[in-house]
Amino acid sequence: MLPFARVAVIGLGLIGSSVARAVRETMPTVRLSGHDADPAVRDTALRLELCDDIADTAGAAVIDADLVVLCVPVGAIGAVAAGFAADLPAEAIVTDVGSCKAEVARALAAALPGVSVVPAHPVAGTERSGPEAGFATLFRHRWCILTPVAGTPEVAVARVAEFWRRLGAEVERMDPDHHDRVLAITSHLPHLIAYTIVGTASDLEEVTQSEVIKYSAGGFRDFTRIAASDPTMWRDVFLTNREAVLEMLQRFSEDLSHLQRAIRWGKGDELFDLFTRTRAVRRSIVEQGQDDAREDFGRSH
Repeated sequence: MLPFARVAVIGLGLIGSSVARAVRETMPTVRLSGHDADPAVRDTALRLELCDDIADTAGAAVIDADLVVLCVPVGAIGAVAAGFAADLPAEAIVTDVGSCKAEVARALAAALPGVSVVPAHPVAGTERSGPEAGFATLFRHRWCILTPVAGTPEVAVARVAEFWRRLGAEVERMDPDHHDRVLAITSHLPHLIAYTIVGTASDLEEVTQSEVIKYSAGGFRDFTRIAASDPTMWRDVFLTNREAVLEMLQRFSEDLSHLQRAIRWGKGDELFDLFTRTRAVRRSIVEQGQDDAREDFGRSH
């Protein structure tokens, strides 16, 4: 039995369009409605036939849904939810895909009192954005972390968990605040570092006469891929999860200072030990199926 019969996707960028495509592929009898605040995105979604109906308003999209998936930047979730609250069916369940969970849970509770809300975070994505960037297999063999608060009906959690499993994800459950600390180090801080390094390189372009970009090695290219991610989404992530990000940034700064001293004083053993430990982390990620072990990360050339 399908967990839901009528699903509304609000926000049709990379994640939202991938949710729609994955539902089409794995649960073809589900009735899909969608909405995006950008008329151009709605037009593209119509052309791509992402949903059965593309509504002009979020309220119209959710009016007969039994699951609403919010795929908007985390800073907008509360306002968007409040905007469709009056049109939401009494028995509908609301979930989201944001990478910050504690503040999102508070925003949704305030906007949708009495509604079954199961915040979720599919740990998947690319640097591309927009409805044409999505693909049905984005969530396959990736983690989706559910962060329900105390009092959330267990049947609602189970139904949302089954929905993500149908899309191919591995489902985990976590406390919202703990989630935000974990993702601050595994996702948010790496993006912050990437934005900083690429920004520094951009500032140096005049000094190096364009040689930074011309001769960019693999490491710098990987940073530019991360730094190409959606600016609105990541602005909201850093502002919404600021406490956890600042905590991890402080720890990183301390470790960076230690590394700086090791280089300055020629402590090769310390450098070798660090690089050995970090190499083992990479191997563990590949062994757990969370990345590609092929040369150059499996890129085609």
